[in-house]
Amino acid sequence: MAMEKILKSNRNERLDVFLSENLDGISRMQAQRLIKAGKVSVNEICVKKPSFKINSGDTVRVEEIEAKPLDIRKEDKPLKIVYEDDYLLIVDKEAGVTVHPVGAKKENTLVNRLLFHVKDLSGIGGVIRPGIVHRLDKDTSGLLVVAKNDEAHLKLSSMLKTHEIDRRYIALVKGIMKIRRGKIDLPIARKKGETKMYVAPFGRRAITHFHVIEEIGKQFSLVAVKLETGRTHQIRVHFSYSGHPIVGDYLYGGRIKEIPLRRQFLHAYEISFIHPIMGQRITAYSMLPKDLKEVLDLIREKWKTK
Repeated sequence: MAMEKILKSNRNERLDVFLSENLDGISRMQAQRLIKAGKVSVNEICVKKPSFKINSGDTVRVEEIEAKPLDIRKEDKPLKIVYEDDYLLIVDKEAGVTVHPVGAKKENTLVNRLLFHVKDLSGIGGVIRPGIVHRLDKDTSGLLVVAKNDEAHLKLSSMLKTHEIDRRYIALVKGIMKIRRGKIDLPIARKKGETKMYVAPFGRRAITHFHVIEEIGKQFSLVAVKLETGRTHQIRVHFSYSGHPIVGDYLYGGRIKEIPLRRQFLHAYEISFIHPIMGQRITAYSMLPKDLKEVLDLIREKWKTK
């Protein structure tokens, strides 16, 4: 973010929502921190309530928060980098690793590993999210892009918001889907005081594209998924709401006792985008991890002909 940025509102909405949608590289939570720190004014009046309602035509001024010293420990743990240049890198995250520190958890995250293995990371994500442009759930494996400088971070964040980063997943879901190819367009919100998300008419718009790759007996469907938006738990919530929770997903109804899987069967296998600085298309792939492959082989053997 620049030292100061002036924005014009074109509709009536919450101040924190407006900032997260119009400032590249910050989340709604980061926007709330900016507001509470007294760094945001509306029509030259300082506003400290994230829920403050702005009107169409209002002028919003945002100041930069001074950087805090980094207190996240570097960790010499495995980090699989599948692509890297001077501006960004693509990592293949293993399941069980949180992307960045949250609350009191400041160890064994992807950020801890990045700080050890990568010399430069962008500072836009703040102290706990250096370089982090987007996330994967702790127990989702696969690819995500990380920015090495602020220019790349800003451009990648903008590309993410305009759906210019193609993210594809593979998921194993319960049951046989009636529609083999389609789109789930249902808004998602967070349940108050919980980590769980749910479909709600007042939530943020969420769009998931899918097509069935394989039906395994009458019990399972292997599905390729493409994200248009990237809400928290989006794929998991959409498939659960549609009656086909992801196998292994205890939070949204996908746990199956007969299947030895300790996490959701969800893997980010492809990411593709035009390089924000150099201009050429970058595409990376990730093979299905061993734990998911073993489960797939098991259920094919057990249920394929049933």
